[in-house]
Amino acid sequence: MELAPYTSRFPCATKLRPREPQLLTNPKRTFPKLKKSALNLDTRGRHSRRSKSSLVVSAREGGGPEAGTATAVVTEKPMLGRFRVSQGYPAPFGATARDGGVNFAIYSANAVCATLCLISLSDLQDSKLTEQIPLDPQTNKTGDVWHVFLKGDFIDMLYGYKFDGEFSPKDGNYYDSSRILLDPYAKAILSRGEFGALGTDGNCWPQMACMIPSFDDEFDWEGDLPLKYPQRDLIIYELHVRGFSRHESSGTEFPGTYLGVVEKLDHLKVPMGLVEELGVNCLELMPCQEFNELEYFGYNSVLGDYKVNFWGYSTVNYFSPMIRYSSAGMHNCGRDAINEFKLLVREAHRRGIEVFMDVVFNHTAEGNENGPILSFRGVDNSVYYMLAPKGEFYNYSGCGNTFNCNNPVVRQFIVDCLRYWVTEMHVDGFRFDLASIMTRGSSLWDALNVYGKPIEGDLLTTGSPLSSPPLLDMISNDPILRGVKLIAEAWDTGGLYQVGTFPHWGIWSEWNGKYRDTVRQFIKGTDAFSGAFAQCLCGSPNLYQEGGRKPWNSVNFVCAHDGFTLADLVTYNNKHNLSNGEDNNDGENHNNSWNCGQEGEFASISVKKLRKRQMRNFFVCLMVSQGVPMISMGDEYGHTKGGNNNTYCHDSYVNYMRWDKKEESLTDFFRFCCHMTKFRRECESLGLDDFPTAKRLQWHGHAPGVPDWSETSRFVAFTLIDSVKGEIYIAFNASHLPVMITLPERPGFRWEPLVDTSKPAPYDFLSSDVPEREVAVQQYAHFLDANLYPMLNYSSIILLLFPEENA
Repeated sequence: MELAPYTSRFPCATKLRPREPQLLTNPKRTFPKLKKSALNLDTRGRHSRRSKSSLVVSAREGGGPEAGTATAVVTEKPMLGRFRVSQGYPAPFGATARDGGVNFAIYSANAVCATLCLISLSDLQDSKLTEQIPLDPQTNKTGDVWHVFLKGDFIDMLYGYKFDGEFSPKDGNYYDSSRILLDPYAKAILSRGEFGALGTDGNCWPQMACMIPSFDDEFDWEGDLPLKYPQRDLIIYELHVRGFSRHESSGTEFPGTYLGVVEKLDHLKVPMGLVEELGVNCLELMPCQEFNELEYFGYNSVLGDYKVNFWGYSTVNYFSPMIRYSSAGMHNCGRDAINEFKLLVREAHRRGIEVFMDVVFNHTAEGNENGPILSFRGVDNSVYYMLAPKGEFYNYSGCGNTFNCNNPVVRQFIVDCLRYWVTEMHVDGFRFDLASIMTRGSSLWDALNVYGKPIEGDLLTTGSPLSSPPLLDMISNDPILRGVKLIAEAWDTGGLYQVGTFPHWGIWSEWNGKYRDTVRQFIKGTDAFSGAFAQCLCGSPNLYQEGGRKPWNSVNFVCAHDGFTLADLVTYNNKHNLSNGEDNNDGENHNNSWNCGQEGEFASISVKKLRKRQMRNFFVCLMVSQGVPMISMGDEYGHTKGGNNNTYCHDSYVNYMRWDKKEESLTDFFRFCCHMTKFRRECESLGLDDFPTAKRLQWHGHAPGVPDWSETSRFVAFTLIDSVKGEIYIAFNASHLPVMITLPERPGFRWEPLVDTSKPAPYDFLSSDVPEREVAVQQYAHFLDANLYPMLNYSSIILLLFPEENA
């Protein structure tokens, strides 16, 4: 039987937050087989041979809507009768090994008939269907749940479903009995085993199928338990799994994989002795749930290569880890890939690092009405997606569809999924992409249906923001999920911006986009931002205090995966996205960046020195601000993307961690970052559980106790009482002019410099191991004796108070 063709996803060139891909540098690359001895990977279960299907790369020149068009032909085999079939159970959803067999259960309210499809691993590569088991609506359906129980030989066997019913897009139904659909609750999805390699005949969307669990699926956690750090103590590192170890300079055995991350984890951990590594205690993994990196596959005429979905913000299945991020690929029907992800989590915990996942419950890879029918759309489109009265897809995500999050079935699905990642995969928290979509009313919003009674004055329609969204209520009060970290990206592309107002139940944190914008403006010397900058340093009480939240509810960041890197932020005034093949029309135009006087990397020595100083200023600000700091991968050594602020489509060095560049930076910016993270961890006052008051914090200007909050002020300084360090003086001079400041008088004590970003390395941070440290300190003795300190333009300082006799 031949499946109807569909095209790759449409580009999202003009939206604020792009979701696209590119630069496939080596589409035929292969990975070595997984060695079980390596990294102590314990995989116990049945093993199948690795797929040997031919992988062919082909695409139409110029891309366009037909680039990557895929047609899958499924040839039916006669029923083999290898399984004993019985009624089954309606719960739990998904495929569950029990009672010597496997139970299959799936929700579909609007389908009139359902068929369980069994596909062997070898038949999957040939687009063949191994066996079909029709489900009887009388015996294999309870309520809106279809179910069946099978006993038999499931070795190398996969599954999917066919549903039949009305195909009427205007009524919200896309039933097509020729499609083999993925189970939304499947724990692993198989189609291709290698990242970036096309399917047979250049197919971007070869047939996919779901792993069937077995009784001997095991993983040795070796006693792993949640670290449960207080959120105020976190230093988050945003990491792309493939990009972290894919570059040849990583020297890993399994580059671009979960195992590759494990091999390089020591780069991130908190050092036990000398400051040699970055010292973060939390990873935020960019999307690791199954997605199709070939979704946007199309020819890029600028580079003469092909685009891929590198970032992964387009989920195919929410329970399955990204199979092609594993070294094992489809080996053992995806079980080894699951165990590789578990290994990553276990080894991160072993090094004192929590693991968060970036999850995308705002839309799926099925796109709009022109997108593929993979799973949710074919199972029950009107339930899983937010639809207009005539079946059109609402597009609050900017990616073609909007997940119907507050529908009762969908919100239970999301809660089940999050619970799975916490209980089965030991994940410590989640960052929710475009989380404001989760606050919008579902299709056919009805307060009586949701709350059990009508709400007076309730005139809400589909997509309206809800003050108490049922999904967030469920997550926030769930006995399992309430104990993990929950971070919202509190906006969407439909214009809903909720930074500071996201429904929180006292536990949700937010990516603080206002922190990013304000800090960028102040550090580059924009007038009228000194007061707002001071709020950022205090954990943004203007946003969070009134609602009863704390500083740690603010996740502070200057850069993230989308937008300029830290190095590019001080090198480019304008985006340079021509390599994306969209005539520089994609990506954000308002970056609040400053090139320090010359555009691009080729600049004078004085400009380059100023750029280094500004990078240090940004990092000092991030580390001394109340709240939770987040560092973007590569910023610790000054990674550049050449001014491209939207690298969604590049599987290349542009998005790869450059370990060779990190080595070059060991005595320069990387060293500075390591010492600053260590300083933050040591200071009791830089991770407060509540907003600082006048008892602890005092503001200063050029003179002590006289802050300048005028619109022309570009100077902010303050002292902090710290139970470990005593008292700390911190100042930022964002003016183009140097200034001589007067320090607060402390009889019997004197101030001593620790950080001065105007100094070259290693004197930018005067750690105890700096050569001739005492000489460097003495150079300022005559100023400090007079309680003065000279600050250069665009610089920041940290001074510590010491007893006079020890000075």
